[in-house]
Amino acid sequence: MPTRKNLSKLVEKAGVRSPFDLKDYLDRSSREVDRALRKYLPSGKIKPATIHKAMRYSIFAGGKRMRPVLCLAAAEACGGNWEQAMPHACAVECIHTYSLIHDDLPSMDNDDLRRGKLTNHKVYGEAIAVLAGDALLTQAFEIAAHCEPTKRYPLKNVILELTRASGSRELIAGQVADAEAEGGEVIEFKQLKYIHECKTASLLSCSARLGGMSANCTPTQLSALSDFGYHVGLAFQVIDDILDVTQTSEHLGKTAGKDERAQKATYPSLIGLEPSREIAKKLTDKAFKALKPFNQKATALHVIAEYLLKRTH
Repeated sequence: MPTRKNLSKLVEKAGVRSPFDLKDYLDRSSREVDRALRKYLPSGKIKPATIHKAMRYSIFAGGKRMRPVLCLAAAEACGGNWEQAMPHACAVECIHTYSLIHDDLPSMDNDDLRRGKLTNHKVYGEAIAVLAGDALLTQAFEIAAHCEPTKRYPLKNVILELTRASGSRELIAGQVADAEAEGGEVIEFKQLKYIHECKTASLLSCSARLGGMSANCTPTQLSALSDFGYHVGLAFQVIDDILDVTQTSEHLGKTAGKDERAQKATYPSLIGLEPSREIAKKLTDKAFKALKPFNQKATALHVIAEYLLKRTH
């Protein structure tokens, strides 16, 4: 995590005069997201208890909450607030968590660890894990029904935003292309970029867009948030590729080195470690550039993007 001194320099560079406490912001926003998710998700005591416990197991497994936090920060950048954006943020987190549960299944990545804990299917079995993922995806749209429409963005727009980002042309497209690229077959760089765009950047961009939409953002602001989310999302996945080959499983909270063992194409495997780091930095710089129309209102987005670039897990 960036030091307080580095954060101060970043904030000053972004043209923001007051200091920004990233840790406090992440802690507060994550707590509010968790509080809302506890309200939205069925209790583990409600029948059938097993599925609701499995859903909650993965949702509250200690993730970074980056997607909902970006959603809340984007709302602020457009003059909105957390309360307006919270259903949007929680819906995105449910979709993200469902995708992780399914991604970890034996038929997919066959992972034992996620966020430092046993994966869902290791605790509840494959059948319940599949159903828990299905239930969280469905839950996302129930939560989205609580989103307040704005003048520019009726509820229809919110639902379309979520379905497009999580559907067969974006998130699922990335999963399909990723699965088809396993086994050692050499793929081109543009195909790897396509996987990352669909599998990671699409939902991060959706998170930022939904935050703006909750605040009735202008078309210009929405375009800027799309650009920001896209570049942050790509940088996020490039860093993930780097961490998979440079960190231990204990440090990451998930199985390290799994991409290499599965013979998956990654940025380091195709172009090398240092060039991958340089690409991540250039993508983050482009994300910063996209935020210029917001000036000081995008302080949180600026600092979060820098944090994601420098993260170690």
